[in-house]
Amino acid sequence: MELKGMYVADERRYDQSARMYQRCGRSGVLLPKVSLGFWHNFGGVDPYERSRAITHYAFDHGITHFDLANNYGPPYGSAEETMGRLMDDDFRPYRDELFIASKAGYDMWPGPYGEWGSRKYLMASLDQSLKRMHLDYVDLFYSHRYDPETPLEETLQALVDIVKAGKALYVGISRWPLEALKFADAYLRSRDVPLLIYQGKLNMLDREPMEDGVLDYCQEHGIGFIAFSPLAQGLLTDRYLNGIPSDSRMAREHFLKKEALTPQLLEYLHQLKEEADRRGETIAQQALRWILDQQGVTSVLVGASSVEQLKTNLSVI
Repeated sequence: MELKGMYVADERRYDQSARMYQRCGRSGVLLPKVSLGFWHNFGGVDPYERSRAITHYAFDHGITHFDLANNYGPPYGSAEETMGRLMDDDFRPYRDELFIASKAGYDMWPGPYGEWGSRKYLMASLDQSLKRMHLDYVDLFYSHRYDPETPLEETLQALVDIVKAGKALYVGISRWPLEALKFADAYLRSRDVPLLIYQGKLNMLDREPMEDGVLDYCQEHGIGFIAFSPLAQGLLTDRYLNGIPSDSRMAREHFLKKEALTPQLLEYLHQLKEEADRRGETIAQQALRWILDQQGVTSVLVGASSVEQLKTNLSVI
């Protein structure tokens, strides 16, 4: 696939704004209900022209939020490098219409300063991310995971200083436990850098943010919530109804274990299939709609390996 000519965004991309966007907590930010995640399919091992086609389709249909992290790829950093190429080739004229996020927290480079939540790591990582993405700033920067060893004040003050240095407009946290979320909310608010959003794993098989009170807290305190892994890495699709395909993520990757496909889960998936069929939907569409129906959810992050897959996911709005 090779895209010809200069990219010009569709003039009708905001025609469905009334149903496409949702306010992020008590902020001035509107996010699309479906946002595009770069965890898979945008790395150095993936065809660049496919990445271009997917992002073009996304933006042409109102998806303004692209979600990245320092170590997305593979290899690490290459999804951000793809974003940099996309900025140079296609999206530079539309920078002010995009809401671009990155994160740091997981392992990125060797040694004691290449992961977790220290000030040194967060600041160095963001500087690297900006270089890879050919950006002066990100719209949103996250602490990607809770660090039980580094004082929370150090991690949070780094986020404050990143905003005040003009390298990020907003800050978020991902997968922090409830008590740490409460501390972060109070700390950041007292320093005039309110917590914009919490990113958590939420789907029909994993409801931890609902069960542990995180989603309720976010809704009550004006913090947005964006869900990742909405399809449980492909489990909540038609993909595994008849076993494990040889070319599936479960067959070839370590993120999704074969042991996850229990008889009980298969029975549940077949029930979902019957319900989805009655509604004229796929399991994936049903799963995405379920997340967006939860009180307090601002947006759901979807990955896409093709334009057609993204088109199907967008149909839930």
